[in-house]
Amino acid sequence: MKFVRFIMKNASLASVPKHIEHFSKFSPSPLSMKQFLDFGSINACEKTSFAFLRQELPVRLSNIMKEINLLPNRLLTTASVQTVQSWYIQSLMEILEFLDKNPDDFKVLGEFVDALVTIRNRHNDVVPTMAQGIIEYKEAFPQDLVTNQNIQYFLDRFYMSRISIRMLINQHTLIFDGTLNPVHPNTIGSIDPQCEVGDVVQDAFHSAKMLCDQYYLRSPDLILQEMCNGPESIVYVPSHLYHMLFELFKNAMRATIETHDKSNTLPPIQVRVSLGDEDMSIKVSDKGGGVPFRRIENLFSYMFSTAPAPQIGEHTRPPLAGFGYGLPISRLYAQYFQGDLQLYSMEGHGTDAVIYLKALSTDSIERLPVYNKTTLKNYKVSQEVDDWCIPSKEPLDLSICKVPK
Repeated sequence: MKFVRFIMKNASLASVPKHIEHFSKFSPSPLSMKQFLDFGSINACEKTSFAFLRQELPVRLSNIMKEINLLPNRLLTTASVQTVQSWYIQSLMEILEFLDKNPDDFKVLGEFVDALVTIRNRHNDVVPTMAQGIIEYKEAFPQDLVTNQNIQYFLDRFYMSRISIRMLINQHTLIFDGTLNPVHPNTIGSIDPQCEVGDVVQDAFHSAKMLCDQYYLRSPDLILQEMCNGPESIVYVPSHLYHMLFELFKNAMRATIETHDKSNTLPPIQVRVSLGDEDMSIKVSDKGGGVPFRRIENLFSYMFSTAPAPQIGEHTRPPLAGFGYGLPISRLYAQYFQGDLQLYSMEGHGTDAVIYLKALSTDSIERLPVYNKTTLKNYKVSQEVDDWCIPSKEPLDLSICKVPK
């Protein structure tokens, strides 16, 4: 019996490239926040969701799996990246098992929920594992600008794809597992139709404050200002907003304390929330000394971190630092539903971080990577000679210059 299972498993593995090739020819189908909300609250039908996901999840998985193979071979051969690839292959195979199953069978629907939960749990450590692969690659091989740009391009798309896949899985499992969230009983899956931004700000701040107090034995205060009379609320995923704010607060607290380490008092972190006709804007301001303009883009790079790189399983690293992935992934969370996260810094003073979200649920539409010819071109970009002068990093020594006679 074990031999039969071995043969079947290897036969399935052999067919994986064929399945990836097939499903990667289809473009993912982006959903709006309103579609997520309407389906979960009005037209919730497990069979319909099952029929959609067993087709859509293989498409999203296959699109990004095609791109993984475009990475440099030296990165692909790292143990961590190969582990991530094996997780994606296994998850794809498990979903494909449901393609021919009958959606009218309640047992099948229950098995599908269980499979999705298993897949979600398997992928919990995708971010740190892929980050470890990047560290292994950086330590073993010299860096060049073009390769770094390709890796940045891929990881933005890879992590955005991961966010979208988890969103689909969470919506299905949370809506159809038959239980209500006691903390947030009005949520539709992971979406809160009346997400009060001020409450999420407070939750994220207090979590970051607790870590900061543990590590530095003190922390700055919060000043929260909502720019209208009542609490600001939108249709949104509270966990996504919490993730962004928690990261911004950690960075702001760390910068504030390290800049004012000899001061008895710490300047507070200020948050302003404003809801307009199109945008919900959240500005987090600190007086942590700021960063030079030339380094702003580095803060969103997966190849750059101001903190020492941790290792997988390391429990002694500072709680306010890590792989340096906090800001780039937070920006992806904002961009996922057509928003953004931008930094405006004044070196010597502090930094303003602004989260932009769509005010209307009809405008909050998934931003999804698609594998196509344009994608291939982005991986084949070569470094060309710049048509602007590049300033020297060293001052010019005029004493060695000789004027011709």
